[in-house]
Amino acid sequence: MTSNIGRGRLTDLAYWHVRNGILRGDLRPGTVLAESELARTIGGSRTPVRQALGRLLQEGLIEVGPRRQSIVRGFTPDHRQEMRLLREALEVVALRRACEVMRITDIDQLRLLIIRQRRAAAAGLNDDFLDLDEQFHLKIAEGARLPILQSFLGQLRGFVRVATFGATRPPRVLDEVVTEHERIIDAIEARDPRAALRALKDHLERSDYAISAKRRRDRAAAPR
Repeated sequence: MTSNIGRGRLTDLAYWHVRNGILRGDLRPGTVLAESELARTIGGSRTPVRQALGRLLQEGLIEVGPRRQSIVRGFTPDHRQEMRLLREALEVVALRRACEVMRITDIDQLRLLIIRQRRAAAAGLNDDFLDLDEQFHLKIAEGARLPILQSFLGQLRGFVRVATFGATRPPRVLDEVVTEHERIIDAIEARDPRAALRALKDHLERSDYAISAKRRRDRAAAPR
């Protein structure tokens, strides 16, 4: 009989297996997540898989399909616009608080993250770059000592990751993103919330889903 501890570990394993597959694009929107197949993959029963899928359903990364299957959720342009509004609202709160309370050791960790990001950008390692990007923004919320906001922001960034599949950014653009991150860190260290919020606004306006929305508007306005 599988112990509760063992089942809990298998649930975590199934959860991270599916979540990482979704965020890295291995499991695309619309993919049906078969419990039996996932159970074979993790080497367990369907029970921990079902529990893991329940967690992902609550997070909003999967949804229930017309035949009651679990499927990877897709996002519409309206969803992407809502994500931008929510992300800006949450990150503004985190950044203001970070300028007040973030410790220098946390600021140093942010600088280490962007060193790694710059290396990933130079090497064209897009997945690694996106992982580090997520760590960067969540670290600000952590350093601001806002754990509930950090959890919400982590969930939202998962949506953003899925919604921006297919957006290609050359190393030059990735390097510009790192420079924007450096401006945010400099403002936090200077305890200058106005500069921090200006840097954040510029950063979000250049984000993939904002750029995608602009491209759609440009195409719509172009003469036919």
